Amino acid sequence: MNSKNIIRMKTKIFKQNLISRKGNLVLGFLSLVLLVSFTLFIGCSTDENQTVARFTELVMADEFDVDGAPNSDIWSYDIGTGVNGWGNEELQHYTDRPENVTVQNGMLLITVREEAFEGSKYTSARLLTKGKFEQKYGRFEARMRLPSGKGLWPAFWMLGNNIEEELDDDLDTYKWPFCGEIDIMENAGSQPTVVSGAVHGPGYSGGMPISKKYDLQNKRVDTGFHVYGIEWGPEYVNFYVDDVLYNQIIPNDLTDNPFPEYYEDILTEAEYNLYKEKWNQWVYDQPFYMLLNVAVGGLFDGSPNENTIFPQTMLVDYVRVYKSSIN
Repeated sequence: MNSKNIIRMKTKIFKQNLISRKGNLVLGFLSLVLLVSFTLFIGCSTDENQTVARFTELVMADEFDVDGAPNSDIWSYDIGTGVNGWGNEELQHYTDRPENVTVQNGMLLITVREEAFEGSKYTSARLLTKGKFEQKYGRFEARMRLPSGKGLWPAFWMLGNNIEEELDDDLDTYKWPFCGEIDIMENAGSQPTVVSGAVHGPGYSGGMPISKKYDLQNKRVDTGFHVYGIEWGPEYVNFYVDDVLYNQIIPNDLTDNPFPEYYEDILTEAEYNLYKEKWNQWVYDQPFYMLLNVAVGGLFDGSPNENTIFPQTMLVDYVRVYKSSIN
């Protein structure tokens, strides 16, 4: 019996035991309502008007059930070191080699290694669904076990598909962060009990995103699997760990920062006016694509130290995306 069937069986047994302990369906239902209310109270700081939606229609699932390279119908790769370490002073060189990314025994493995490779001291992999699978709104989730150690930076995140890769005059594409970024899960490797979720957009990006941390308390990201996900709809993004809603971000949470005038030097007049209009605005109303990676070093957790172990691997059991059956 595989791990997914075991999980489903345990979930079913838990629900059956819960109902039987309460004596009847009515009491079981009331107890479940109280449990959900209590969970929302301790896990999420939003008010009583928070939006909690359930997306139940499965539209994409990669269960990683075929050994070898990841499914090329879903995933492609970012290769190299990017500009300034992918904009974050990261130290790794991303590859598509099987030494860094492969599927084995029902799991996607992203392995970070300490090795000299094309001028870098570390290698890893970054997968993305750009141009292959993109969706506006829904539930996006992955079940993963993360690596840990100072300087490791595993992430499951999303970018708007209207991102501008190179300078151009196209007013339908936007530089980061005007395209929007949703960080479903990030972990600083030196903190194996804490993850965070965030949104980056115009006026609230880089070191100043709208974000919140979640402490697993007596659990760790590197010793067990956890489900990291979001539920995203018009004007809200809900963040979950193992179905615990720990944060909701809405337009009212956005900042009111001044528009940086240096954009005038790098944009056309039409682009400048458009970008200024979008400053401090909600930019999560177009399809996004997903990314999975493990970075090394950078601005999030600093560089590895003598206690950081290499190689290490992020295991991904599945990636699933749902949409609302109502829509």
